Amino acid sequence: MNSIERAKKSVELLKTQYPEAKCSLDYSDPFQLLIATRLSAQCTDARVNMVTPALFARFPDAKSFMEADLGEVEQLIKTCGLYKTKAKDLISIGKDIYERFGSVVPDTIEELTTLSGVGRKTANLICGDVYGKPAIVTDTHFIRLCNRLGFVNTKEPLKVETAMRKLLPPDESNDFCHRAVLHGRAVCNARNPKCDECCLESICPKKI
Repeated sequence: MNSIERAKKSVELLKTQYPEAKCSLDYSDPFQLLIATRLSAQCTDARVNMVTPALFARFPDAKSFMEADLGEVEQLIKTCGLYKTKAKDLISIGKDIYERFGSVVPDTIEELTTLSGVGRKTANLICGDVYGKPAIVTDTHFIRLCNRLGFVNTKEPLKVETAMRKLLPPDESNDFCHRAVLHGRAVCNARNPKCDECCLESICPKKI
């Protein structure tokens, strides 16, 4: 099989193993997903999900974040790490979404990446999960899996994203990313991959 054929097969195998493909962050609207994803940088999704209920109860929308007290936001997100930088970003994001985008989260990577602290990973997640566009979310687990499967030989997110856009079926790409994260956490982890339990073993060229 060539790379495109193996990529298509990996989509099928992961879909069978993980029928439900969804983001592990809790949110009720696009703006909350944007905020939660910014918080998730260098922090687990589980920790973010512990923090956001109180945060969103206090600041439910872009306008409320724009008007928020920096110190209060810092205290609410302190356990997420890098909280001082993240708090400033959240307030800035709220201001931009409210003033520049009329309280509507934009639907393009180009616009999303103009927001404070928002990179291509977050922008792709929003485009894929919220707007149903083809998306490649270069999570750490996704990057590791793509390298081990021999699809890429780089850990640079943009290079991985570019390469995988050429291999994955556009309508499957976003769900594949979510399934890759689930698989990376459960089976193909960084230090002790459980190759004997892996649903991708038949197409994996790596001997770890």
